[in-house]
Amino acid sequence: MKKFLVLYKAPASSFEQMMKASPEQQKAGMDAWMAWSKSAAASIVDMGAPLGKAVRVTKGGGPTPAINDLGGYSILQAESKEALAGTMKGHPHFMMPEGTIEIVELMPMPGA
Repeated sequence: MKKFLVLYKAPASSFEQMMKASPEQQKAGMDAWMAWSKSAAASIVDMGAPLGKAVRVTKGGGPTPAINDLGGYSILQAESKEALAGTMKGHPHFMMPEGTIEIVELMPMPGA
């Protein structure tokens, strides 16, 4: 089985909107994630976590605030990206306005 980094993405405005959700809406969202995780249990290596604010570090300078569209990650396994994409159908992240999911294969370290 191959391993994949799954990135949960959306515009900053969508994340801000979700932060304003009522406790009942937040619970419904978490319940949806837990239900999805049970259905995808065979694929989950690391459920992951939400991601916070970022800084950018360059060769010539120290950290500066960076704006990105990353909201969270998971590490999942499957035979292929396409097979894993099927597991993502109906994923609760799609409840987020303009939410998208990117699947990136984790490649073996050369020479390891």
